[in-house]
Amino acid sequence: MRVHLCAVGRLRAGPELTLIDDYLTRFDRTGRMLGLTSGGVTEVEDRKGGGMQAEADLLRRAIPRGAQLWVMDERGTQMTSPQFADHLGALRDAGQGDLAICIGGADGLSPDFRAEAAMAISFGAMVWPHMLVRVMLAEQLYRAAAILSGGPYHRA
Repeated sequence: MRVHLCAVGRLRAGPELTLIDDYLTRFDRTGRMLGLTSGGVTEVEDRKGGGMQAEADLLRRAIPRGAQLWVMDERGTQMTSPQFADHLGALRDAGQGDLAICIGGADGLSPDFRAEAAMAISFGAMVWPHMLVRVMLAEQLYRAAAILSGGPYHRA
């Protein structure tokens, strides 16, 4: 299963981009034998100022056809890393070819876009900068692959 990260905003060179690249490379390396790979990061940017609705339209176009949609949202389900790994593994085992996990911009995701998602995930009640959410999500993907492979990275 290919896991695609679709996000509003452009991430410039810097420590966040370095971390995302590192964790997605680790995810690919560890997940490949498990049938999990990175579909990469697709960035969209609403240059006309259409707000959350315009961003949602751009995100919809970025999602691969047939992909299941998950969104990152402060109102979403909070779960442990092993639970997140279980969800990824179950989706893969069900034969899903692509998963798109979307991250909104500074104002979040439009309510109608959130409603289209099979799952909304939260990293806690606090609001996180959307650029840091990318780093945290990339790390959790790698951690999930390590958990599913029985590797030593995750210590519970």
